[in-house]
Formats: sequence, C-alpha cells, structure tokens
Amino acid sequence: MSSYSTGLKAVTLALGLVAGAVSTGAFAQGVVNRPQISAALANELVGDAVAICAKQGYKVWAVVVNLDGTRQALLRGDGAPIHSQDNSYYKAYTAASLTLGRNESSTKEMYDRVAKAPASTVPTAQLPNVTLAQGAIVIRSGGQIIGAIGVSGAPGGQYDEACAREALAKIESRLK
Repeated sequence: MSSYSTGLKAVTLALGLVAGAVSTGAFAQGVVNRPQISAALANELVGDAVAICAKQGYKVWAVVVNLDGTRQALLRGDGAPIHSQDNSYYKAYTAASLTLGRNESSTKEMYDRVAKAPASTVPTAQLPNVTLAQGAIVIRSGGQIIGAIGVSGAPGGQYDEACAREALAKIESRLK
C-alpha cells in the first residue's frame, strides 16, 4: 500500500503540474499587455503643458488619455474657460483612438488628410467625443502609440499643439 500511495502521489503531482501549465498557457494567450504612461508622468505632462502655455499668456486645459480614452491626468490652468475642458478631452480622445490605423501623430495630421480626401456621398455621423480640431498629439513608447495629450484654450489649435509638443519633449526620454 505504501508503494501504491507513493505512486498515486507522484501521478497526482504530475497531473497537477500539467494542468497548471496548461491553464497558465491558455490564460496567457488570452491576455493583452500594453504599455501605458504612468500616473506620475501623465500628471507631469499636463502640468508642463499648462505651464508652457501660461508663460505665453494662454489659459488652457490639458488632458492625457490612454488608448481606451480614459482620462489619466487633467489640469485646468488659472482662468481657463470651462468649455475647454471638454475640448481638450475630445482632442486627446480623437488622437488616441483614430490615429492608430494610419500611424498619424496629431489631430492636425488627421485633419489635413481628411481635407484632401475627395467628397463623399456617404452621409457622415458625428462620433461621440471626436473632433478634428488641432491641439492633440499622440504619446509613443518605443514607436508604439500608448495615449495622447490634448490641450485647449489658446487662441488657436496651433498654439495648443505647440504647448503639448514642448511638454512631451521634456518627458520623452522617460517613455521607454
């Protein structure tokens, strides 16, 4: 009986290891891991964007979103208009969600492409949270888009975008 118990224990242990390996392998095949900017770095990014714009006299909002369109960091500069909160989010959301297929880097690049497209007879429907307004750029890590920053409130999207670009340049080396 002793050798039977020992043999049974060995078989049970072997089956347990195989079952564990199979379930772990199956689980790993169903998991998607993707990089995302850290909360600390996202907060630094919006802080820098707002500060850079403020030095130029622009009162703006800045928001960082991940690829799911979830706000990771948001900051309102002193005196920034309330409607610019939503607009900065729409810009960032658009850049994070609609640039992936064409590997574009900003809402401006998207706008320029769409403006050159031939007219269509297909009716267009407004997508929720989407705007082609200039003022958002994508955030990349290792060449892969991981999110976007949107800025709104300056007297033109080109100024919003410039503040976002300058802020992103300050942290780019830490996005590896």
